[in-house]
Amino acid sequence: MPELLKNRYNDESLRALALSINTVYPPFQVDDFVNGIMDETWDGLELKARMRQITINLGRYLPDDYEQALGVIDKIVAGYPEGFNDFTLMCFPDFVEVYGQEERHWNLSMAALERYTSSSSSEFAVRPFIINHEERMMRQMAAWARHGNEHVRRLASEGCRPQLPWGQVLGSFKKDPSPVLGILEQLKADPSPYVRKSVANNLNDISKTHPDLVAKIARDWYGKNSHTDWIVKHGCRTLLKKGNRDVLDILGFADAGCVDVDGFALGAASASIGKEMTFSFNIEAKKAARVRLEYGIDYVKANGKRNRKIFQISELSLKENGKRSYTKTHSFANASTRKHYPGTHSLKLIVNGTERGTLDFEVFDT
Repeated sequence: MPELLKNRYNDESLRALALSINTVYPPFQVDDFVNGIMDETWDGLELKARMRQITINLGRYLPDDYEQALGVIDKIVAGYPEGFNDFTLMCFPDFVEVYGQEERHWNLSMAALERYTSSSSSEFAVRPFIINHEERMMRQMAAWARHGNEHVRRLASEGCRPQLPWGQVLGSFKKDPSPVLGILEQLKADPSPYVRKSVANNLNDISKTHPDLVAKIARDWYGKNSHTDWIVKHGCRTLLKKGNRDVLDILGFADAGCVDVDGFALGAASASIGKEMTFSFNIEAKKAARVRLEYGIDYVKANGKRNRKIFQISELSLKENGKRSYTKTHSFANASTRKHYPGTHSLKLIVNGTERGTLDFEVFDT
């Protein structure tokens, strides 16, 4: 199981951070800083809470004057290459969020968020500024969208995602995403894959509450630029998994009955938690067609109810009478993102957004 992000904040990384600060600002109290962070509450804190605890202690031991404190942080950040993106350094944008929201600090804070995003990302820190000063902050985001640095342009998109993971939900944009659309329009053909991925993720956020709007954007954007086409495809991934007919049509997967399916079968009638199961099927095209193959698992949850998860198998073009055979393996190993429970599960085969077969099977605890 991969290391939890919150565990990157530990005695070693915090002490290294403190020593680097002490090098450029000798009054900084290294031991007091680290001990103040890793107090009796530390083990029970999650990622964002740990970041905030670091920030609060930075405020205790950096200069009281906000501009002087930023001057110290600037010297630390200058020692890292652009794109370093060390998670430990995200406490610096967080420092701006906590201590830099007063009106008198606005220009200092905007400039600092722009500087720090290249090494630690300011995507979380900009969100309270948007919530408290939406129009003013979105003008700033529009300016960042025209910036020469890809990290700053990415911030323009990532920072205004309505439902950024681990970030504050931007409720007004979740309700009405129109202020975000101008940013995405500016960046829809950006030369940087880093920026384009953020634009796609922003679109995907919007699609969860405004699917018709995102389908319209997809239709307007698709087929004019290869960079934009990638954004549309990735940004519509949730809608594709939900079988949205408009999006399937835009991307060339309109014909749900373009192939025959046979031989859909499980390798065994049951699976054990921690083990794998296999299934297989065959397809044959009735005519030349673009085909998107997926499968869904209706998982049993702890409360006995079921929840579906969709997995992509393949996207391909078939000629008339073209055939393919597939054998797939699916793991029931527990992970940080999913815990498995015994009970009757279902496997769904999905072709171009339409279910073409269902198989029930039992999952047992080992």
